[in-house]
Amino acid sequence: MLNITNLTYQHKNAEDMYTYSMSVKPKEIVAILGQSGSGKSTLLDLIAGFLHAESGSIKLDENELTHESVEKRPITILFQNHNLFEHLSVQKNILLGVSKTLKSTKEELKKVKAILEEVGLQKYEHTLVSSLSGGQQQRVALARVLIRREPILLLDEPFTGLDAETRIEMLDLVKKITIENNLHTIMVTHEIHDCDRIADRIYKVQNQKLVEQ
Repeated sequence: MLNITNLTYQHKNAEDMYTYSMSVKPKEIVAILGQSGSGKSTLLDLIAGFLHAESGSIKLDENELTHESVEKRPITILFQNHNLFEHLSVQKNILLGVSKTLKSTKEELKKVKAILEEVGLQKYEHTLVSSLSGGQQQRVALARVLIRREPILLLDEPFTGLDAETRIEMLDLVKKITIENNLHTIMVTHEIHDCDRIADRIYKVQNQKLVEQ
């Protein structure tokens, strides 16, 4: 269980203090709704360690994460901007999830093949990312997240800009992967339809606080 308890943060030169409390079970997708600038992404940045809370706690089971450095947190993030290297193959982009030098073991190459099957891209292992569609590129980004096998998955509006059919495919894939890999998934979105399709629970940011819907 991921527990976020009275996590507070105040932006520089801002009057209002954000306060976040929520929980996420394994195999569960929790959606965070709110308008742009409401504080949704601030929460993800606090969980990931990009921002440091004034007070409060982030715990995964009995492990306190609040003061851990970014690289030590058991977290992966999928952003709207997927940050793929278009001059590299699908395989090499995924390997960057575990190796900055692209040196790979036989075991890691096996993992890449298995993950490509999970996301439905097994035919594209050696294809350049630049030749893929937008939806296929997001599948590559998701595969790169999965190769690390971290228990917490953060989604920061990653499917904005995709056509309706591709968006639904990606949402369903996130649901499948969350369940199969026992992930604690938090999805930030402003689209209620995304929540209706895959979220187990929904919070809304109101007056700098999370309110369960």
